[in-house]
Amino acid sequence: MPHYPTRSSLLNMTNRLVLAVSHVTVAGAINTLIIAALCTHFIFKKWEPMSIPTVTTLLLVLPMTLSGLLFSHFNTLTAVVCACLIFWTTLITSIVLYRLSPFHPLARYPGPIQAKISKLWTTWIVSQGRQHLYIEQLHLQYGDIVRIGPNELSIRDVSAIQALMGSTGWAKGPLWNGRTFHNPKPGLIALRSNAAHAAQRKAWNRAFNTTALKTYEPVIGRRVVQFASAIEAQNGTVDLAQWLSFFTHDFMCDMAFGGGTEMLRDGDVDGLWQGMKDGLEMSQVYETIPWASYYARYIPGMAMELKRFRAKCYQRAEQRLVAGSNVKDLLYYLSNEGSEAEETPLRSLAISEAVLAVIAGSDTTSSALSSTFWCLLRYPNYFKRLQEEVDRYYPSDDDALDPKHHPKMVFLDAVLKEVLRLYPAVPSGSQRSAEEGTKGKFIGPYYIPEGNQARIHFWSVQRDPRNFSDPESFYPDRWLIAEGLLPASKGFVHNPNAYVPFSFGPANCVGKNLALQEMRILICYTMQKLTMQFEEGWDPLEWERNLEDRMVYKTGRLPVIVGKRP
Repeated sequence: MPHYPTRSSLLNMTNRLVLAVSHVTVAGAINTLIIAALCTHFIFKKWEPMSIPTVTTLLLVLPMTLSGLLFSHFNTLTAVVCACLIFWTTLITSIVLYRLSPFHPLARYPGPIQAKISKLWTTWIVSQGRQHLYIEQLHLQYGDIVRIGPNELSIRDVSAIQALMGSTGWAKGPLWNGRTFHNPKPGLIALRSNAAHAAQRKAWNRAFNTTALKTYEPVIGRRVVQFASAIEAQNGTVDLAQWLSFFTHDFMCDMAFGGGTEMLRDGDVDGLWQGMKDGLEMSQVYETIPWASYYARYIPGMAMELKRFRAKCYQRAEQRLVAGSNVKDLLYYLSNEGSEAEETPLRSLAISEAVLAVIAGSDTTSSALSSTFWCLLRYPNYFKRLQEEVDRYYPSDDDALDPKHHPKMVFLDAVLKEVLRLYPAVPSGSQRSAEEGTKGKFIGPYYIPEGNQARIHFWSVQRDPRNFSDPESFYPDRWLIAEGLLPASKGFVHNPNAYVPFSFGPANCVGKNLALQEMRILICYTMQKLTMQFEEGWDPLEWERNLEDRMVYKTGRLPVIVGKRP
């Protein structure tokens, strides 16, 4: 029969504990709090706990409990306040000293002190939409590899691209946990396992192969005609960037799940588009401090506009699956419709992936198109040359929606390459991290231990004078020179390995070919039918000043006067 302690024995034990605590000196209590804080730092460093009960216990319950050591010396409130201050000050000091110390695994790499100490500094930069310019300045100051966070590096060295992002490279980093609010079933773009990414990408590859792209051409053509007619019908100045975003959103909804929006006709009448953009800005802040989004998801109303946008897209996708497919859209491939050989994926996953395509494919393509027209209108000689090429292959009586001549349009190809060199869709690159248990590796000449992250800074790589001559200039001819179609000047530099506007390796942009097809068709048709010029008095440099890095570009206003070509 078990022996339970009597009430008197428990009382005696309590009295002895109280007596022992009452004999603890102030110095002894402080030392205990310091040791507890150092142990807490060790726990967070080794295991990175995020569960609310565990974090609350370590950061709040523990110091408040240990405040009892001071009860015999101070009143209760003073003891609790002092204990918490001692504990938290020690913890923060320990973290800061370790991150600045030579014992940190990234200590060998240079960077600003504030970035080494905390990601909160970078979070502030990111919230201003200036991350790409900030990291560029750090590379100019510190060199090809720079520490942009306590455990993160940015690399400007071309030799590191293959090692970090190639077939044997690292998987995507924890920023995707932050962006997706720690979704346990993330979409393709946020998968942090190379094996899982490769398996899930198979359906996407089918959706964007040559045969599938051919089926999307009529959908692109219909929306392109609608776009051109809509901007021609506007009186006076049009915000071309806004109309291009309407076009890409309508088309992506058509391509993903058979339609459902008419922004080219009605505009953003319900505010969903703007809400989605605002939500993406918020999620970008969380990418720099992924742990914060773990707790933010429990806050009512957090990212509500983005959730509302997702819910609307999800509803459209559900309706499409119920109705079945009239055409082979993205959902057709993601849900394996018409296929008996392969296992049908989870319905919710297929829908989630289609919604992802709308979000990821709309902003990137619209910002690239906006940048293209801005560059062409800012340099009228290039606009004229491209229009002449369009007229040569697509005279006024020919169908400019037919991509049959695109492979021969070398100047169009050069223009698009040059725009994407200057303004890559994801300017600050894609964060990568070693999968757990794979240990560290050399990324080019740089050894990076496991538990740290790195990214190739596309903006800096593609504007590095070691890779491209006169890198800050819009100079499409550099691509014709590189192909031997124009003579090279003395000292001409062109490194094709430094051109990575669609990322690189197995996790590169799966929709690259669709985006290029979409852009080429719209540009050819628009330049065949319309004239364009900047609004009189508008400063074109305002465009670049207003560009923001929100993981993908957020563009400002692009005021253009549109007319019909004679």
